[in-house]
Amino acid sequence: MDHSCGIFTRRELLALGYDDGAIRRACEAGDLIRLRSGWYAIRTHDPQAAVAVRAGGALSCVSALQHHGQWVPPGYSDVHVRRSKAKSSAGESCRAFGGPRPVRSAVDPVPVALACAARCMSTEDWVAVCDSWFNSTGSRAGDLRAALGDLGPRVEELLARTDWRSQSGTESICRVRLRALGFHVVVQPQIAGVGRADLRVGRLILECDSRLYHSDARAYRNDRRRDRRATVDGWLTMRLTFDDVLFGWADTLGDIRGVTAPDRHRIRSDRSRRAVQRSSALEAAEGNMPSEWL
Repeated sequence: MDHSCGIFTRRELLALGYDDGAIRRACEAGDLIRLRSGWYAIRTHDPQAAVAVRAGGALSCVSALQHHGQWVPPGYSDVHVRRSKAKSSAGESCRAFGGPRPVRSAVDPVPVALACAARCMSTEDWVAVCDSWFNSTGSRAGDLRAALGDLGPRVEELLARTDWRSQSGTESICRVRLRALGFHVVVQPQIAGVGRADLRVGRLILECDSRLYHSDARAYRNDRRRDRRATVDGWLTMRLTFDDVLFGWADTLGDIRGVTAPDRHRIRSDRSRRAVQRSSALEAAEGNMPSEWL
């Protein structure tokens, strides 16, 4: 059981060597705090998890994802609580897709939190968070199914939009939005002579930087070298920041369409055609289906 939140059930304390008398004395001394019947916190507990336990449930959904260190986009500041079926009438509660689940810990594990977050988050945000979990942990859709069983059609539909190769939330959200608009987007393409990029639409390369991204001198020089090499080979490069995608999407999309609407992303020269063919061969070898260029 994950006790990183500093909250234990009575059964867990007994397994650690406490008896009821020791639990009572620890509460009197302030070393343990009784949150509700059968649930106790040490002095250095997670306050949000304590709020959830006092409310008769577990910290879940977006709040649990944040607790576990998963990337979550801005805009989700409330404490999200999931109550068991028996306590579901006690107040507003997050509910996981796939049916009610018992509350066995103060903080839901990531799979249960994701099943709840599918109700509370927007489609693009949920996909981005799931991408991040997949990429950072090596988990896949099968791990969610193994942990939760039947996910239901809504979560399965969302899972179909995920891509474990995505390197940042900014990249994930940009991909989801562009595909929803009908763009053919290649994820993490291998650009011959350049290296791996974030996204590709025709010969337009989109590099998406996260909010936490910062370049040291070497990375800064390498980015410019890559852009220069890409230009020589006939690629177009557009660098997008976190704010460009999350808060300035209308202008960003306008700039992307400024390239794609007049078909500037299409192949026009033999040099560009050869570069795309080399990169498409690399992508096909890695499982990325090449785009329809002509």
